[in-house]
Amino acid sequence: MKESAVHYVCRECGHIESKWNGRCPECGSWNSFDEERTVPLQKGRKEKQTVMDGSVQRLSEIPYESSMRVSSGIDELDRVLGGGVMRPSSVLVGGEPGIGKSTIMIQMLDSLSSSAPVLYVSGEESPSQVRMRADRLSLRTDSISIFCDTRLESLSETIERIRPGYIVIDSLQTLYSSSVVSMAGSPNQIKACCMELSLAAKKAGSAIFFIGHVTKDGYIAGPKIVEHIVDTVLYFESAESGMRLLRASKNRFGSVDEIGLFSMDQSGLHGVKDPSSVFLASRRESGIPSGIAFTSVVEGSRTFAVEIQALVVPAKTGLQRIYSDRIDTARVSRVAAILQKHAGLMLSDQDIYVNVAGGIKLSEVSIELALALALYSSKEDIPLRSSSAAFGELSLAGEVRRVAFADRRMKNLEEMGFSEVLSGETSGGRKAVGNIKAALIAAFSNRRG
Repeated sequence: MKESAVHYVCRECGHIESKWNGRCPECGSWNSFDEERTVPLQKGRKEKQTVMDGSVQRLSEIPYESSMRVSSGIDELDRVLGGGVMRPSSVLVGGEPGIGKSTIMIQMLDSLSSSAPVLYVSGEESPSQVRMRADRLSLRTDSISIFCDTRLESLSETIERIRPGYIVIDSLQTLYSSSVVSMAGSPNQIKACCMELSLAAKKAGSAIFFIGHVTKDGYIAGPKIVEHIVDTVLYFESAESGMRLLRASKNRFGSVDEIGLFSMDQSGLHGVKDPSSVFLASRRESGIPSGIAFTSVVEGSRTFAVEIQALVVPAKTGLQRIYSDRIDTARVSRVAAILQKHAGLMLSDQDIYVNVAGGIKLSEVSIELALALALYSSKEDIPLRSSSAAFGELSLAGEVRRVAFADRRMKNLEEMGFSEVLSGETSGGRKAVGNIKAALIAAFSNRRG
């Protein structure tokens, strides 16, 4: 019998080397290689193949039905998935511990159980613990089957035998294959188990969901190749207001621009229908304080208003420092430089703090005009009018440029009660502001003192 093969796998990216290296040539990580042994197949034993069909067919002969996509019963999840759960497919769901990954998955299975058999595979909780959570969420426990064996061979046989329509693996890091001589959760185990179960699920016509742990940097733990194996990758994020945000970083069946918003209580996760009510802080009738500006952002098919907050104070060291984790610090620095060059606002010796109400991260260029107004308002201690809002991109020459979906943004802000909207777009009898100077004059006229 041949000895087991030895190789070294990077725990950060899954790169394989025949010899141990101090630094991974693929991702650059130091001391990240772990030794792994692969058990060779016994003589006379054939490797199990889980392929859907080995024959060659014309693409026009492949059957396709609209019923292959089914609603998960959770509107916000359907939105991010592209309209519902596709069968067959494989989905990877990542997020911080306690954010609600297991909760939303078992809620989804409860809803889908009315259309097909469902299977919940738990490698982290006992059956009684899963039952307790299901009872707390008021789910139909008689409609969900649970399986607590995370051995790959046993799981594959179970899927082939009962052929469930929908499967949840909680979690990917607990799966174990006897053909890979390493502990569960190692890069090679994760890769082998994910690939095998994805193929087995597609062969059975099932949709399989893998729950994955995340690293301290917020990325799904394990080799990056896992994200290439699955059809869809979803990330759960937590906002400061207690909101849960669900985004797709990869989706073969829909857009990656959509965002799902959830609130969580004792009865589970619930979709948020009106995002503006969460991301727009209550405005007092007497007005708003300095350093506050409002804008409208577009996430996929959804448009909602948000509040940008800025605080500008003299720097203790005399050198500018920027503190912003909701808006990219490079964007804040660029907008501050534009204000200094084209509006004469000295910010190079100031500390700048930027936040977004509700804790959502903003990456659109359309927020730059509102950010500039918030910085100017804070530095000069002049509040904006509570009826004013703004959106637009700022060029390095100080111009206010047009942005996509201007009509949607304008309509959203008007619905929220903003009667004075500044932008680089002429609309509804309103003239566009051509540059940052004109925007500041329009926004702060008659406001000094």
